[in-house]
Parts: sequence; C-alpha cells; structure tokens
Amino acid sequence: MRYLAATTAREAAEALAAEAGVTRVLAGGTDVLVQMKAGLVEPDLVVDIKKIPGIATITPEAGGFRIGAAVANAVLGEHEGVRALWPGVVEGANLIGSTQVQGRCTMAGNLCNASPAGDAAPGLVAANAVARIAGPEGERDCPVADIPAGPGKTTLKKGEVITSILLPARPARASDAYLRFIPRTEMDIAVASAAVSLELDADGTVKAARVVLGAVAPTVVVAEDAGRTLVGTKLDEATLAKMAKACEAVCKPIDDKRGTVAFRTKTAGTLAKRAALIAYARAGGAK
Repeated sequence: MRYLAATTAREAAEALAAEAGVTRVLAGGTDVLVQMKAGLVEPDLVVDIKKIPGIATITPEAGGFRIGAAVANAVLGEHEGVRALWPGVVEGANLIGSTQVQGRCTMAGNLCNASPAGDAAPGLVAANAVARIAGPEGERDCPVADIPAGPGKTTLKKGEVITSILLPARPARASDAYLRFIPRTEMDIAVASAAVSLELDADGTVKAARVVLGAVAPTVVVAEDAGRTLVGTKLDEATLAKMAKACEAVCKPIDDKRGTVAFRTKTAGTLAKRAALIAYARAGGAK
C-alpha cells in the first residue's frame, strides 16, 4: 500500500486517477481505517487530503457556508453561523459516532461512504446542498442528492474527490430538522430517519418544503409528494397525517434484524411528521 499526503486538490485527483488498483481518500478516516483494519478493503493507494489548503475550514459564501471536506463534525457543531442557518444539517452530522469519533469524522466522508443509513446525507439533501468535486479534468459542482448511487456506491468518477460542500443561503423565516430512530440511545445506525426543510410566509403558512428520508431505500429518498402536501398549510393534523402517508408510499426498505419493512416504513412517516413540526417552530411558525 502506498500513502500520499496531497497538498493540492489537483495532486490528489491525478494520483487517484493514475492508480490502477484500489484507492481510498483519507479525510477523517473513521470509515476507511475501520474498514482496512477489519480486512474489508485493502487499498493500493491512500490519498490523505487534510493538507490541502482550506479543506478543513468553514467559509461564508453567498449568504451560506462552504464546508471543507475535512472539517470535523465536532468543529461543525461548534460553528454558531452554521448551527443558526442549518440546524438540521448539524443535527445529522453530530449524531455520527462517539465524542471521540466526532473529533475526526466528516460530512463528506459520511456521504462518500454511501450508507443508506448515513446521518449526514438526508439533511444535506433537504438543504439542496452542493458538493464541489475535484477531478483529473478540473472542478465541477454537483447536487449532493446526485452523489449516492446505492449501498457503498457513489456517482463519483475515477479520480474525483469532494473538496467542499456548500450549504446555501435561506430566508429569515426558514429552518430544518433531522430525526432518526435507533434501537439504542446513542452510537447506532438509523433504522429510519427523516430530514425536513421549510420556508414560511409572514403569516406562518408553509411556502416551500423539502422532505428527505434515510435508511428506507438503497439511497436517501426525496419524498416530493410529502413536501408538496405541506405547502400552503400551517401543519394541521390532517396535513401531517397526509404527509406521513406520502412518506410511507416512497419507502422501499429491507427486512433485517434491526427492523422490518413495515416498522421502517411506519417509522419514517412518524419521524417526518415530528421533524416537520420542529422545523416549523424553528422557522418561527406558531403551533
């Protein structure tokens, strides 16, 4: 195995593209190092991106924030600006692992690990976040929603690496929330999860809504009908019940020892209802 501490995104991309064998990118390492130790992967090349300038910083941009791919989730959770603008995104990121893991793990790493139960992805997709990707042919921007392709698989091309994620600006009366269900009280993988992002009119009516579900399909699922159900309402009980049913309709989970298809499906709708109410209150809606 070879190890490269890249000092530029171009260097990292060219090295990854040139390697004929198995490659892995090292940012926080909380996934890849565990996989290597367990013998699940034996990379021919590991490219460490932490020394690339700016890759571990959070930068204001166009009313939002650009999150470097090597920003630890513990650092993200302490950033007042990001917490205020996108609290649901931070909630998801801060549920990954233990306190010790939080000091190393990253949102970009969680996204690229491509687990359907990853806690970072639903909030990022609900936020319409955009990843900046460096590759052999230069940089490109890609919606985070388009990156997961299935369990352990992404749409990233050979040699490509995420260098940052942009959380966009949003109106004053807008917020989000993320909830998951796990069998234990902490440090577990979601059986089902939901992220909801809302924008409100001055009178508290929902102007725009985005509902995203995790751990109930091979990738995160944008529940478009569920989001449309919330628009033009103030989240009355009938609307929330209809929204939950719309969530259940797009679920395609698996049966395993952690949860049945029926349980995951019902739980996803329930979590979406609760997350919607939290996001609504955060956005300034009165219930």
